[in-house]
Amino acid sequence: MHELEFEHLHVASEEINEVAWSADNVELTTVGIDIGSSTSHMMFARVHLQRLGTALSSRFVVVDRRIVWQSPILLTPYLPDFTIDIDELDGFIGGCYRYADIEPADIDSGAVILTGEAIKRRNARAIAELFSEEAGRFVCASAGHHMECQLAAHGSGAVALSRGHGATLLNVDIGGGTTKFALIEKGHLAATAAIAVGGRLIVEDPKQGLVRIEEPAREIAESLDINLALGETLAPADRERMVARMVRLLMRMIDRRPPDELMRRLLVTDPWPDHLINKGIDALTFSGGVAEYLYKRETRGFGDLGADLAHALSHALAHRRDLPPVWDPGAGIRATVIGAAQFSVQISGNTIAIGDPEQLPLQNLPVVAFDLAEPLDAAAVAAAVRAALRQADIEDGTAPVALAFSWRGDPAHARLSGLGAGICTALPRTLAAALPLVLLIDGDIAMSLGRLISNEIALGANVIAIDGVALKALDYVDIGRRIEVSNTVPIIIKSLLFK
Repeated sequence: MHELEFEHLHVASEEINEVAWSADNVELTTVGIDIGSSTSHMMFARVHLQRLGTALSSRFVVVDRRIVWQSPILLTPYLPDFTIDIDELDGFIGGCYRYADIEPADIDSGAVILTGEAIKRRNARAIAELFSEEAGRFVCASAGHHMECQLAAHGSGAVALSRGHGATLLNVDIGGGTTKFALIEKGHLAATAAIAVGGRLIVEDPKQGLVRIEEPAREIAESLDINLALGETLAPADRERMVARMVRLLMRMIDRRPPDELMRRLLVTDPWPDHLINKGIDALTFSGGVAEYLYKRETRGFGDLGADLAHALSHALAHRRDLPPVWDPGAGIRATVIGAAQFSVQISGNTIAIGDPEQLPLQNLPVVAFDLAEPLDAAAVAAAVRAALRQADIEDGTAPVALAFSWRGDPAHARLSGLGAGICTALPRTLAAALPLVLLIDGDIAMSLGRLISNEIALGANVIAIDGVALKALDYVDIGRRIEVSNTVPIIIKSLLFK
């Protein structure tokens, strides 16, 4: 019975079980790095992904994440010309790997989030060189102000808290240089805004006097007739007046009132939309470095205004009976160190349009997600795409992006034409620069839409239209080469892994 006419292997049941488990489970070691104007830090995590067991899905989802090691908080190092000291930052990151007993080669994926001073041209180029060898595996996101608002809202836990309670929350992330606001309705971000008010706009050394003065601090000081100068000391009464003025600015933003003259100069985004001025909220949440003082998790001073700002803000909140309660979303200063990249893999549908297969593969495309509203009017679609680009702090034509949306209803020519025309109207520079126009669609219209755009709306446009994939804002995607036999492409989705 056992004498077979071909060679064969005896495989132990343990090996069979291991092979079967490996087919449906993936474990990754990830790293998340946040480099900001005031602080920098990182964490390592182990992520367990499992294949969805329904409908023969090829998609992997995260089922468990375990933090392996978290770094101490580093005050972002600066050189005398106020650029970031890349050598010291490199030493810090290398030291973290050694303390965590993890080799760079052991990292499967990662996310590097650059904010504030880190995204300025000279700094960004130097920081990018630190991770140049990891370019394919790492997501490097230069976070503009709106994206910072989103990262803080998600990373702090405020979005999950809003979704879990079905509540409308206002998350206030007070960092070193800016304060980011996010209005969240039942887990969905309704609006974001940011102002240049933060706990580290000035830094004072007991022996050297003021060693750091940011321009917004000068604006605030001048409005109070206070003179700030490097090497001089800040009188306690003047410090108190500056902090009080900063708190009034924050409270005006929390109230969503129209900006006064000083606020208008300090806003780094548009002010709140008019329709949100009287909108009720169920609770306030706070994150960022100053939140550590508000929630009494930190007592040390660092020569800046952080502790003073938290104390004065806490006093102002306590004396406002008309405000909603304050909830703790869970994460403060580590709100944007949200682990690294979660890998999930999807396979596209086979009705796709690839204008130039030689353009593939593409790596680390930021996903810009938007919703379609009926009727499908080109002007409305263009407005929705532009709004989504602004929310993601992405400028048309600077680099390829992936537009993601869901399609429902009849694929009539008029509807597809309105959709395609709206997309092309919103992305004139992308088309002019012959950059790939990447469309990722939760629906079955990719081939029709791609051909319509390249043959009728924007002749010769380099369209990559892929259907059968579901994406969301803050995702990044890798698009692999076309699989000829099935006419599909593999999509690797790198989602920022929030708590």
